[in-house]
Amino acid sequence: MADGIESPKPLVKLQGVSLIDRLTAIFVRNGAVSISIIVNEENKLTISRLKDMKLPIPLNVVIKTTPGSMYSLLELKPFLGNEPFCLSTIDTVFREEEFTAYITAFRAAPQLDGLMAVTNFEDDESPLYVKVNIEQKILGFYNKKEEANTAPTDQLLVSGGIYCLKPSIWTVLEETMKTGSMRMRDFQRRMIRDGLNLAAFPFSKIIDIDHAADIPIAEQLIIEN
Repeated sequence: MADGIESPKPLVKLQGVSLIDRLTAIFVRNGAVSISIIVNEENKLTISRLKDMKLPIPLNVVIKTTPGSMYSLLELKPFLGNEPFCLSTIDTVFREEEFTAYITAFRAAPQLDGLMAVTNFEDDESPLYVKVNIEQKILGFYNKKEEANTAPTDQLLVSGGIYCLKPSIWTVLEETMKTGSMRMRDFQRRMIRDGLNLAAFPFSKIIDIDHAADIPIAEQLIIEN
């Protein structure tokens, strides 16, 4: 549960719509052919909601508690396999028209292994900084701003927790996990190290629902949509 919020995070409501319902609806409207979700075993209320959910496309639900986000992603691999896919955390709130432009850009970029959502709006409690060059190619991921040695033409943005990825990432994911890493940011750094072609796509704002105080901010964002 988020700080100050009694509901499980997927069931937190914005303008009367739960995060899980909002996110799945956005994916459906933007051409998803299936949706795959992993939920931990203790989250009974969310599991119950997913069992009742009716979508016009296949919904795959994995009920499993994992030690980290990379393990969760790997659990979804049987449903994602050899096709490009878009991955999002449940507490990520954004403007839908920007997401539509993001998906369109990814579909039009066959040369990329990944297109990452970024923003210059710093909201996350533990932001991951993304260094990009003038062509929006990602040069590195950093826990702290001062770690990035930026050139005058580079930008330092913040990861938005949305990732469009190609099947070329699976080998890198598994190699990263062999090192004992559990965080997505370690996986992202490994992709750069291993030479994968990653680019950034800017969103004006992306809000993470970490506290009750984030809810009105996120609601204002979608009202402005």
